[in-house]
Amino acid sequence: MKVTAITLRPGNVLDRDGKLWVVTGYEIMQPGKGASVIQVEMRDIKSGNKDNVRYRTQETVERVRLEQRNHQYLFSDGDTYTFMDAETYEQIEVSGELIGDPKIFLQDGMQVVIESFEGTPLGVELPTSVTMEVVEAEPVVKGQTATTSYKPAMLENGAKVMVPPFIEVGTRIVVKTEDSSYVERAKD
Repeated sequence: MKVTAITLRPGNVLDRDGKLWVVTGYEIMQPGKGASVIQVEMRDIKSGNKDNVRYRTQETVERVRLEQRNHQYLFSDGDTYTFMDAETYEQIEVSGELIGDPKIFLQDGMQVVIESFEGTPLGVELPTSVTMEVVEAEPVVKGQTATTSYKPAMLENGAKVMVPPFIEVGTRIVVKTEDSSYVERAKD
């Protein structure tokens, strides 16, 4: 699908010279004379090579439509993760590199969205947050206040998270999957 370059945003996938590129950033530049340009940072999906390309803002580029399907996480075998399509019950294997750091938060039966192009998975989107139990936490130090300091804690999946001083071992907390940050104490 043809779109104007000014509409590109991070996460968009482009077909450029027969290769798929994902947009990782952009900057709109307005020189003193002449037309505005957009500088687009992108990464080749297959090779991982990065490139910066300038387009005139009204220039058209080929944006690829990705198929998004709901899948259920089943299990992992080394660095290969297996998911089942929620509609067709077909299983698909995805590398841990494609999932990225959030893979540590995958739980049995978790619903995710897998983006693919012509049957090839390009990305896995986990829920924005998960509820996990704290299995290790340092004791509270007197004089610390909840607003100014956090302490390290370990979750049941082995992830390390900074939590407020009132969080103790056995407490269930909500954690953001994108950056492993503490959100709140779980309400269950």
